Amino acid sequence: MTVVEAHGAVDAVWRIESARIIAGVARIVRDVGLAEELAQDALVAALEQWPESGVPNNPGAWLMAIAKRRAIDLIRRKETYQRKLAEMGHELEIDSNGVEDSVEDQVEAILEDHIEDDLLRLVFTACHPVLTMDARVTLTLKLLGGLKTDEIARAFLAPEATIAQRIVRAKRNLAKAGVEFEVPSGDDLLERLTSVLEVVYLIYNEGYSATAGDDWMRPALCNEAMRLGRLLAELMPQEPEVHGLLALMELQSSRANARIGPDGEPVLLLDQDRRRWDRLLIRRGLEGLDRAWALDKPPGPYLLQAAIAACHARAADPDDTDWARIAGLYAVLAQVTPSPVVELNQAVAISMAFGPERGLEAVDALADEPSLKDYHLLPSVRGDLLFKLGRLDEARAEFEKAAALTRNERERTLLLERAAAC
Repeated sequence: MTVVEAHGAVDAVWRIESARIIAGVARIVRDVGLAEELAQDALVAALEQWPESGVPNNPGAWLMAIAKRRAIDLIRRKETYQRKLAEMGHELEIDSNGVEDSVEDQVEAILEDHIEDDLLRLVFTACHPVLTMDARVTLTLKLLGGLKTDEIARAFLAPEATIAQRIVRAKRNLAKAGVEFEVPSGDDLLERLTSVLEVVYLIYNEGYSATAGDDWMRPALCNEAMRLGRLLAELMPQEPEVHGLLALMELQSSRANARIGPDGEPVLLLDQDRRRWDRLLIRRGLEGLDRAWALDKPPGPYLLQAAIAACHARAADPDDTDWARIAGLYAVLAQVTPSPVVELNQAVAISMAFGPERGLEAVDALADEPSLKDYHLLPSVRGDLLFKLGRLDEARAEFEKAAALTRNERERTLLLERAAAC
């Protein structure tokens, strides 16, 4: 095997297995930052050995074994091995003659039995509220997504040094705050789960509608968020909001091929060729939505948004869209999570269901909302409604205002084209 082939294999295995490796090692050392370092050590060992030995039959298990061995060696050097094992809740005997293999076999058995629990612990640790949102997103992509620092930097159009510093600070802050490597319980679980889902959806949204730069979408971020969503759905199958978020992302992603024109320009929902929508993602999203409703719990924001996305997915033609139902779902969503942005989306649905005059009234009611002052979609929606009402000079001014507010070049071009059309 050539060095290039070995590096490619290592990269592929790391992307798939890194979260499990870091999670498994973190349960031994009780420190996420240290666990990642040990996992990286295993990666270096693979880069050194695989070109000569070839890729093992089970490369993920090979990396896990190396990382755990390094962790055990580290603990032994600190002469705290027995204490650390006790913290894991297991009584293991180490005989004075040091039967190393049997000890490692027992540790491995323990970790294999609890690997899914370890992954869940890693999710909640990476998304811990002691970290800023930027830090949570970055650490989640690094630890759970297996992305390299430069990949995260490219995805968010940030300098690599900035992302590297953010990762270092996040690990340091977790250690400084004494954050336990554990799954919260009781009321804390729901509160912390909200943070986890928020992180995943923020990653998804940055991929689905990039806030800045030249691209309308960044599919790699969307795919990574959906992968994290599927992981959560496996780990927490009784949480409807987890299924709701995954369904929402799959239903929105089903439109990806139709959202971008031949030259990379954005194509708005009502102008999309629905024959290009991904039927497999739609089916998976609708099935996930059914699973969420079947849990028979009060709907949360992600489940409601998924239900709205399902209304679009079920409509073979824009004219078939049940806009009245969408407006009603937004009304419920506004009660569950009051937000001016939700009210703006509700206003759009009202305009589609009951006419642009009604929609404009709802939009104008939000005109003095401070949080929407610099939100480009407010003048964009208002411009669209004014255009439909034939008030073209006013519409042009709104589109130009929206273009000045957005930081996405593709969206700016679209808005200026709409202004010119007035």
